[in-house]
Amino acid sequence: MVVLRYPLSTEKTIAQISRNNTITYIVDYRATKNEVKKEFEKVFNVKVKEIKSANTPTNLKKVFIKLAKGYNAEDIARRLKLV
Repeated sequence: MVVLRYPLSTEKTIAQISRNNTITYIVDYRATKNEVKKEFEKVFNVKVKEIKSANTPTNLKKVFIKLAKGYNAEDIARRLKLV
């Protein structure tokens, strides 16, 4: 199972990057918060503070990944070419 699908890039999610140090991702709908956290930390070499999730009507899962203090979501957004 591929846990992390793709980052979400909308005006609101881009604003969340700088305002709340949060990256928004679409993940596999079967993935748990713990699986998402482990995969994200492994891929991007960061620490995750908190994950919130929401299911979409199109059977996708949207997760809001807030990074721990000392890690910058803008750096990851640049690596993902979101900003």
